[in-house]
Amino acid sequence: MSNVAYDSSERAIYLLDAQTKAIQFFDEIEQSLIRSGISEKTLSDEIHQLGNTRFGIRTHWHKRVVRSGPNALRPFEDNPPDRVIKEDDILVIDLGPVFESWEADFGRTYVLGNDPNKLKIRDALEPIWKSVRAQFLTNPDMTGEQLYRIAVETAEENGWTFGAHLAGHLIGSFPHERIPRDKTTLYITEGNSASMSSLGKDGQKRHWILEIHLRDEQNQLAGFYEQLLTA
Repeated sequence: MSNVAYDSSERAIYLLDAQTKAIQFFDEIEQSLIRSGISEKTLSDEIHQLGNTRFGIRTHWHKRVVRSGPNALRPFEDNPPDRVIKEDDILVIDLGPVFESWEADFGRTYVLGNDPNKLKIRDALEPIWKSVRAQFLTNPDMTGEQLYRIAVETAEENGWTFGAHLAGHLIGSFPHERIPRDKTTLYITEGNSASMSSLGKDGQKRHWILEIHLRDEQNQLAGFYEQLLTA
């Protein structure tokens, strides 16, 4: 599907619809699949099967990320050894399902058990995401670098370490705009001096995902939360 055929408002509608479906998908994952005693790979395979049978998902635009315990501390690019999910684990799931050619990118953190430190980091994610988004909305023309710094500072002000070199990226119809070997221009990261409101190559408004990565260095815990920033 080509972006050129859709104006900005239509794109926003399709992207929000894809996100709504992703929320439903994640609700079913939480209710029926997440449990201890299975490996991350097994859970990932079950997620793939559920997405295919219940939601018609034929492809994910990025690799499925299912990581528990210490594996949640590893950066996205890593491929840590498979691990069995334990009864008191923290679990991060990051998926990029494509719904009818429109990309979603959605990430959540789950806690099995009642460990207070794990519950604390899980429960901090959404409020910080909302705070960063609210600051962005006061100046949607800010640069990607400025928004990244806001994400880092907001995490630190709330007692956390920001755990990634980026705080989001471009999203759209599949496949969204990419520049080969460019890890800056289309990302919310240091060095991106372009306005977040700058238009894409097709002259249309770009849409962005906002990611919050939190780390509790003392207890060696990590949490993750992401969804649409602009729509």
